[in-house]
Amino acid sequence: MDSSNAVAFIGGGNMARSLIGGLIGRGTPAQQVHVAEPVDALRQQLQQDFGVRVFDNAADAVVGCGQWVLAVKPQVMRQVCESLQSQAQAEKPVALSVAAGITADQVQRWLGGEVAVIRTMPNTPALLGAGVTGLFANALVSDAARQRATRLLSAAGATVWIEDEAQMDAVTAVSGSGPAYIFLFAEAMEAAAKAEGLPDDAARTLVLQTILGAARMLTESEVEPGELRRRVTSPNGTTHAAIESFKDGGLEALVAKAMHAARVRGQELSAAND
Repeated sequence: MDSSNAVAFIGGGNMARSLIGGLIGRGTPAQQVHVAEPVDALRQQLQQDFGVRVFDNAADAVVGCGQWVLAVKPQVMRQVCESLQSQAQAEKPVALSVAAGITADQVQRWLGGEVAVIRTMPNTPALLGAGVTGLFANALVSDAARQRATRLLSAAGATVWIEDEAQMDAVTAVSGSGPAYIFLFAEAMEAAAKAEGLPDDAARTLVLQTILGAARMLTESEVEPGELRRRVTSPNGTTHAAIESFKDGGLEALVAKAMHAARVRGQELSAAND
């Protein structure tokens, strides 16, 4: 069944919805997309918006599908996989997991063993098609399956293949959790702008457009971040004063500490759900 063009999504939440929308938008026939979602309203909305085949249970959804996208919370991944174990052993699909902290080995074991598993870590900008996904494949994943997974996840943005699964927790710390770091920084900038006397609406617009513009410069200029920073930091100017204040406050060390904490938490999630 690995050759099947049909894909089953187990879970119809926001991440699954973004991937489904990308698939349909790129020409995948709606009848080749199956979605298992226990919540009636979500299931009906998916069927209405995309015309995909919807089911209230995973066992029915995976029938005839060579690719399974396990889009459920880490806390229920084991239960979901074990409920599909007999079908996984009979059909030998390629299973893609989007659960943080769950290893490919765990998914393979819970599905009964000897199953091709791709562990992925997308992030929330995937909902806009502007995300990035780290992927790791176990030894049973073929080159063709890698290519299909790349096409699937490309609907959410850029893709990066990781050859050492131990680095997937670092991927989570950088990109999986990363948008929240930017949101936190935006919150702090907006609060500081208001404290300096700017009206609320002006503070919001100035902060958001500054972040958007800086992100575009980073992604479109092909210039290293450090060089971009130097170009806008005149000696003894206003930006220089702010940058020095960040450095004096230990910004670099704080970022490193925060990302390390996220990576360690990913490892803890894996152990807790085993």
